[in-house]
Amino acid sequence: MVISPHPDDETLGCGGSIIKLRDLENKIYWLNVTDVGVGNKYNEEFIEKRKIQINKIKAYYGFEKFINLKFPPADLNDCIKGELIWSIGNAFDEIEPDCIILPDYNDAHSDHKYVFEAAYACSKIFRRSYIKRILTMEIISETNFGMPYDLFRPNLYIDISNYLDKKIKALNIYDTELGNLPFPRSIDAVKAQAIIRGTEAGVLYAEAFRVIKEIE
Repeated sequence: MVISPHPDDETLGCGGSIIKLRDLENKIYWLNVTDVGVGNKYNEEFIEKRKIQINKIKAYYGFEKFINLKFPPADLNDCIKGELIWSIGNAFDEIEPDCIILPDYNDAHSDHKYVFEAAYACSKIFRRSYIKRILTMEIISETNFGMPYDLFRPNLYIDISNYLDKKIKALNIYDTELGNLPFPRSIDAVKAQAIIRGTEAGVLYAEAFRVIKEIE
């Protein structure tokens, strides 16, 4: 199960890996935490556009199931942390994933930090023994913009040499979120990141992760 604070984080962080793991006959689930809605400072045109984007992404990746918690974006806070933990925990119990992929705990965006903390709190082995592996993903516009004392240092690389073009195709669905260099959420920047991680892994293109916990 990949857990995105916002729609597009799943593609930026692990879009190539999602398709590769699906092709290897894994069941892939998507849990999205925040979404735009009426009263969230977004106009009706953008809200409708986001619905179309999510539907296209769901179809493109062929997720086994999609769960959208619809918390307001950029508004996760300590006051609703208990509700967030409860909602994520319920999603875990519904799906019972053996692996969860989270935003990194050092991401700059506060939503990412809250999602990591809430999801990790739900992953205690004595509560949910079915979760055997916890990874954090590298989201180009947030990871490594966090505090410099704990920058993202990957210890797992997934070769996406045959999947980068498919990741880019998914990313183009989120056209409202993309820009041009030097803006980090750009096609060129995503390709450059895949090249750098690929050189570290000895392959053409790769996505990078931190293994937080693994139980064999």
